[in-house]
Amino acid sequence: MTDDTDAVTLATELTIAWLSNPNTRTTADDVPAFLTSMHTAVSGLGGAVAEPAAEDASQEHVPAVSVRKSLASKDHIVSMIDGKPYKTLRRHLSTNGLTPDQYRQRYGLKPDYPMVAENYSESRRVMAKKIGLGRKAGQKVEKAVESVAKTTRKGGKAALAAAREALGSES
Repeated sequence: MTDDTDAVTLATELTIAWLSNPNTRTTADDVPAFLTSMHTAVSGLGGAVAEPAAEDASQEHVPAVSVRKSLASKDHIVSMIDGKPYKTLRRHLSTNGLTPDQYRQRYGLKPDYPMVAENYSESRRVMAKKIGLGRKAGQKVEKAVESVAKTTRKGGKAALAAAREALGSES
């Protein structure tokens, strides 16, 4: 009984402190709800409400769609959380407080379960190749030399040598 009385007293004191803050703007209707939530929080600190939290952690998550349906389209991946299609799941998972590994573990997915739709991944790959990502610096110079050699009138080995000399003297 003393623990419950202490929790009520402490919750009341915290509520009074909250209301005495000049920045707190509330109506009289909100005070009982705040007091109740404060009492629940204070009681939870004492260990009285520890069991419901344990139940939430062991709660079985039911997927909104099957694994097969989530990967049925190449244009999007259907989320097992809400059943909506996404090109990439990373932002959606972070808004739900999950990492890709936690998501895979929650729904029993394989470690190689994709987080990005196949067509979206391919379009990003093509764009990256187009702007030159993933190439070594020398490869870019070689392609430039070859394009210069094709546009010159000399042609052949002489044009390649001239282009390489021109690029070598500029660097």
